[in-house]
Amino acid sequence: MKLLTHISVWLKNKYFIALAIFALIMLFLDKNDIFTQIERNKELNKLQQSKAYYSAKIDAERKDLEALKNDPAVMEKYAREKHLMKRDNEDLFLIPEKSENSDK
Repeated sequence: MKLLTHISVWLKNKYFIALAIFALIMLFLDKNDIFTQIERNKELNKLQQSKAYYSAKIDAERKDLEALKNDPAVMEKYAREKHLMKRDNEDLFLIPEKSENSDK
């Protein structure tokens, strides 16, 4: 009983004890605790950045597609660079680039 006399009045209050237990459960023991929420926010930010990156890539590809559909010069340039196509009266020489790993 001497121990209870040294505890302040607000620690003996049943509402304070109930609130403290509730806060403990909600902050640390619940399935949606504060640490889980922080991890979910990090993942959400990562996914939003990924979405923005892929949206920009899709817009760039759509722009390139429209240019390919509308401009024959762009189509010819794309065919020559990407698919190594040539005209009938041309010869195509491919020169491989030296890689840094192979010394000989």
